[in-house]
Amino acid sequence: MPWFCPPLRGVIPLDRLRVSRSLARTLRRRGYETTVDETFEAVVEGCREPRAGQDGTWISDDLAAAYARLHALGHAHSLEVWDGERLVGGIYGVLVGGVFCGESMFRRATDASKVALADLVARLLEAGAGLLEVQHLTPHLQSLGAIEIDRALYLGLLEELRDDNVRLLRDRLPASRLT
Repeated sequence: MPWFCPPLRGVIPLDRLRVSRSLARTLRRRGYETTVDETFEAVVEGCREPRAGQDGTWISDDLAAAYARLHALGHAHSLEVWDGERLVGGIYGVLVGGVFCGESMFRRATDASKVALADLVARLLEAGAGLLEVQHLTPHLQSLGAIEIDRALYLGLLEELRDDNVRLLRDRLPASRLT
């Protein structure tokens, strides 16, 4: 598979996640709970669902299978957002030492992908990670605190953090703890 190393990379500094008032309200009131790696393939499938205005997805069958293999090997992880027993959102990516490379996220309920991101950031901080990479800066990610860094800084951070021993807490936790 190709690896892309663009001149600018989108990242969310773990100490700079922006939680809007509406997201804070969702965290307090919706009763969502979160888990890690409970339903990895279901999260990937949720991310493959076409979004409004899109005809397809960039996550091909081969790519989904490759991520499933990475998950089986312990490298790829998912964070799930639950409304009772219903999966309503999630995010998945690859954890390399202290760097989580986010691949995609989805929502089936209002703010559920943002809840997934906020919870992931909290779990990464708790585990001692140093960086959440989000590939490209989009207006949506920028509103959540994402910034762009240049290639040299990104590669330096990868080198610095790649050998850290970071393990995400997998317990089912209430999203309300994030407020």
